[in-house]
Amino acid sequence: MLIDIHVHAQYTRTVFPDAGVDYPVASEVVAMLDAAGIDMAVMLSHMSPEAGWRYTPPEEVLAMSRDFPGRFIPFMNLDPRMGDNSPKSDFRPMLDYYKNAGCRGVGEYTANLPFDDPLQLNVFRQVEEFGLPLIFHVAPTVGGTYGCYDELGLPRLEKVLKECPRLKFLGHSQPFWAEIGADVTPETRNGYPKGKVTPGRVVELMRRYPNLHGDLSASSGYNAIARDLDFGLAFLEEFQDRLFFGTDICHQTQDLPQVSLMKRLREERLISPGAYEKIAWQNANVLLNLGL
Repeated sequence: MLIDIHVHAQYTRTVFPDAGVDYPVASEVVAMLDAAGIDMAVMLSHMSPEAGWRYTPPEEVLAMSRDFPGRFIPFMNLDPRMGDNSPKSDFRPMLDYYKNAGCRGVGEYTANLPFDDPLQLNVFRQVEEFGLPLIFHVAPTVGGTYGCYDELGLPRLEKVLKECPRLKFLGHSQPFWAEIGADVTPETRNGYPKGKVTPGRVVELMRRYPNLHGDLSASSGYNAIARDLDFGLAFLEEFQDRLFFGTDICHQTQDLPQVSLMKRLREERLISPGAYEKIAWQNANVLLNLGL
């Protein structure tokens, strides 16, 4: 079985050609999942303006999940500047409503503020209260991009991990996964570093904070494992209880090297069968209380 922790779709076809925005609709995502042999996928929501030219509100995610029962696992989202744009804003009514409606987590969380900004911490503490996991995107700057800003070395993420020890964070994006290696630089952290890996901050933080998990989707997650496969296999074994297969489907014609890697891991027994099953689907089953 395969459960994808990270896909995107739009409820109705909306294309802004000059902006390059063209998420697939839900039926197209299902066709891509079928072709790849993926059984279920987490459908993510977008609610921060920095995420691009189109919002994907939780209502649309829930509607797509109803249209294709058993294929999508809905996630809600929110932006810390909603409400009163205050570190005292109360998001509990939203969290309560969407959790009761069937949302199993929060994400992709992309507000382009410092990771430890009081507005962000206010959201994280309330999500923690509701026992929902949160998938975040790390950004290398404030402005000109999307995601929670952190410096090289992820010091702000570490502060948040300490502040919210019961909130299960799933790390994602180039500046997160580039930090799997100690050789990352300001020039390479927003890309896909190559070559042998000496364990870096992501390894250190995952060893130190059990609430930090890894979303292996997108080219960033794939590259983190594949750039130095010997290291990558050891990483998968060490953190087998906190890693999640994913693709980050965003386009109809997208290549999915993560699927080929998972097939190779299974067929060549490059990791233990137990570790494979956990990463492929069992960790998602447990984290999201799917009852499979």
